[in-house]
Amino acid sequence: MPVTTPAGPSFRNLLEPPAFAALFREHPPVGFTCETDATGLPLFFTDFDLLTTLDPPVRERLKRLPFASALARSLKFSACFAGTTITEYAPLPAGIAPIDLVNGLVQRQGRRQSLTIIKDIPDASPFLPDEDNALASELARAAVSRGFIQVEGQALAYLPLDFSGIGGYFAMLSPGRRKDLRRKMRTRGAIDVDVMSLGDPRCNDAAFLEELYGMYMEVYEQSQIHFDLLSPGFFAALLGGAGGAVNGVVVCYRHRGVLAGCNISLIHNGLFIDKYIGLRYPMARDLNLYFVSWVVNLELAMRYGCAAYVAGWTDPQVKAALGAKFTFTRHLAWVKNPALRAVLYPLRHFFESDSRAVGGMP
Repeated sequence: MPVTTPAGPSFRNLLEPPAFAALFREHPPVGFTCETDATGLPLFFTDFDLLTTLDPPVRERLKRLPFASALARSLKFSACFAGTTITEYAPLPAGIAPIDLVNGLVQRQGRRQSLTIIKDIPDASPFLPDEDNALASELARAAVSRGFIQVEGQALAYLPLDFSGIGGYFAMLSPGRRKDLRRKMRTRGAIDVDVMSLGDPRCNDAAFLEELYGMYMEVYEQSQIHFDLLSPGFFAALLGGAGGAVNGVVVCYRHRGVLAGCNISLIHNGLFIDKYIGLRYPMARDLNLYFVSWVVNLELAMRYGCAAYVAGWTDPQVKAALGAKFTFTRHLAWVKNPALRAVLYPLRHFFESDSRAVGGMP
């Protein structure tokens, strides 16, 4: 069944609560402009650097070229994106034929923007009903027939919770990976774990919010990909539970009274959806907090009776070692300039690093 935002159209493809998706327009990422298409499709506008999603080894080689700065400037284009950066999949308005949605985007945005990209279209998602997956496939076919370039998207990691307790989880890992994770988990005894619900009164404390946002920024700044920078206002609204319309938890990790990290996760329709992590370096690294938080999230997901832990888009190699499975998305890109389109089409596989990374794993 399609879901409906509190004051908007009904959507297909949402894993998250509709009120969470609505936060994207209410509190857009820094430098982004957000609006809604005539069909109800969420759009955002920004200058997009094509190097952002390029295969990391290729990107690093390009950066070492003598003319790297000029090349980087030439690869920034005005772009319209259909979708959001906070939902796992692009929310597609229900009741709109895919070919009409595609044609409308080309007519209204493709003539004005250098790039028009429908982002994060599910590809046989295990979390969506058959009709949503069928709609996504029909949209991809319609876009390609219209001249869009299809690019494999990121790998969404998830773990079905079909084992018995955390002991069952460890048992499913290979002996080597089980030994390594147990070694990393030795620091857990030095960590105090505090779980609070979104909307907890403590989430309204300005100093607490500032501390959590600071740790989010530490993770953002050390990331290889800098695309969307979420605002303090977004986190304040999310931690407040979007007025009680979003269910989830904030998990805080403290060492000797000092906040070392935090996780923000949503709980919706039987899914425990890990959304954001904040870490204080180097303390978090010394405490193996990434791995400790993985196990804590699994424990919480089982405690809340969830069917799966949805672990996000980043670090596919690490998550694969932790037992994760993967489901992919597709991006559909309309390139206004025919010459640029002809150049980018044969190079599209250089923008599919997750596909190669996951495909090459044992």
